[in-house]
Amino acid sequence: MASEEQVRASHILIKHEGSRRKASWKDPDGRIISATTRDAAVRQLHALRDDILAGKVRFEDVAARHSDCSSAKRGGDLGCFGRGQMQKPFEEATFALKVGEMSNIVDTDSGIHIILRTG
Repeated sequence: MASEEQVRASHILIKHEGSRRKASWKDPDGRIISATTRDAAVRQLHALRDDILAGKVRFEDVAARHSDCSSAKRGGDLGCFGRGQMQKPFEEATFALKVGEMSNIVDTDSGIHIILRTG
């Protein structure tokens, strides 16, 4: 039997009022997250993505500063994972990327993400 296909990725997560868990390392009480609409989160993530694509900032620096995921302390690095380990939309988007490629906006129950496939 062949070993399961694995990918490695980093991401930037922006939580919003519709996220399943309305707290993060930078907003432990969830006050900001609960007051953030999905549209506002999408606008913020699009602006950050544009800055990364324009070369103004590095993905890992943006993740460290803006991501609502605890992976922010690792520049957004989630390490390696296989199928069935992440929420379906996140998994599908990551496996569809080529190494070095960045996704557009990806919606999950956790919030909205941009994903950078690193391996």
